[in-house]
Amino acid sequence: MAGAVLCTLNIRHDSNMVSVLLKHSKPKLIFVDQQLLDVARGAIEILAKTSTDLPRLVLIPESDRTSTLKTVSTYEILEYDRILTMGKPDFEIKWPRDEWDPISLSYTSGTTSSPKGVVYSHRGAYLNSLAAVLLNEMPSMPVYLWTVPMFHCNGWCLTWAMAAQGGTNICLRNVSANGIFSSISQHKVTHMGGAPTILNMIVNAPLNDRKPLPGRVAVMTGGAPPPPQVLFKMAELGFSVTHSYGMTETYGPGAVCSWKPEWNSLSFMAQAKIKARQGVHHVGMEEVDVKDPITMKSVPADAKTMGEIMFRGNTVMNGYFNNTKATQDVFKGGWFRSGDLGVKHPDGYIELKDRSNDIIKSGGENISTIEVESVLFSHPAVLEAAVVGRPDDYWGETPCAFVKLKDGWNVSGDEIVKYCRDLLPHYMAPRTVVFEDLPKTSTGKTQKFVLREKAKAMGSLTKKSTSKL
Repeated sequence: MAGAVLCTLNIRHDSNMVSVLLKHSKPKLIFVDQQLLDVARGAIEILAKTSTDLPRLVLIPESDRTSTLKTVSTYEILEYDRILTMGKPDFEIKWPRDEWDPISLSYTSGTTSSPKGVVYSHRGAYLNSLAAVLLNEMPSMPVYLWTVPMFHCNGWCLTWAMAAQGGTNICLRNVSANGIFSSISQHKVTHMGGAPTILNMIVNAPLNDRKPLPGRVAVMTGGAPPPPQVLFKMAELGFSVTHSYGMTETYGPGAVCSWKPEWNSLSFMAQAKIKARQGVHHVGMEEVDVKDPITMKSVPADAKTMGEIMFRGNTVMNGYFNNTKATQDVFKGGWFRSGDLGVKHPDGYIELKDRSNDIIKSGGENISTIEVESVLFSHPAVLEAAVVGRPDDYWGETPCAFVKLKDGWNVSGDEIVKYCRDLLPHYMAPRTVVFEDLPKTSTGKTQKFVLREKAKAMGSLTKKSTSKL
């Protein structure tokens, strides 16, 4: 309403990274929660060494205590409540001159090592917000529990959607299983969202953290497809999961696995397999397709032929801020290129197979890491799993599994490999298993580029002259 562009920053970044984003976005004001004051102050001090164009820092203090204001060098910190008293009741709202004017700048989540600034338009945000209401089947006055960070795609545009529906926002300082169940029970939560990591946290919650749900809770999940076992346990606990697919550049979910009544008669495992699809574009998106990235022709709807998933429509970003080349590259051919590989089923529903740089090419075969990870998740001892390619002198690459076990479980790498070989073609089964915590982005996605570097550092598993199946 002040004619400014909103830019949410990742609250888990350190001062150095925040200073990089401040330098890139050049804000005039930065609003800072009391809990994050030291990070913001450190970022401005770093920025002050290279720039004199510093943003004004406005502190939002804790409601239950008086804050102690400090300065950043000679730089005064303003307090939010004081700023409000300076407001003019007759202030005239500065409406956008054009619906394509920018409303927000969102930085990508960091699944790659170089985040980009994504520009949203007023038109796109409006359409995607209303689409979010429909996708989540939200009635009037819903109660939404925030486990999707608001800095991530403006909370999948649910920040605006909740306002449109007159909803109540339940926020958590830190996301935990206990906090999720307690909030749902206390506030009668109707809707929530989150990456598969959140679903995993819920289904593996200790019994003393769980509480009976006051009613069915609708959950929108995005990212990698949830394993069937997780979907089954979520349903048992009283959660109804809808699988969506998208990215920062598509304002959050751009496609959804819309459920068909005829699928209700299928077995649970068959339903889970369908629910893991990315589905069809939502009402706010013009089109999603799977195309040959070179010819730009749609792949056959045979559930086999792989291509790149592409979007076009009003709810695709305007472009990357101050990065013309990256914008031109990602829109080459008139479609937004996701970088994800997938197939199209005969009914038109798309299914993600992998990121283009995550596909493992082993001995002439393409291995979908998502398929291997789904099998790993079905092992009763596995809490988290991620698969990447490990260099191999003979095969080119072989699957390398990074696994985190559930508390109290102890299995060997050989047992994991045998389990996978019993359920997969042998060439798809991991040949290396590493037990460790998985590196995550601030939105709960596994940082596979970190794991790829670790696998690369291991060197070749087999030598060309001695390799055997």
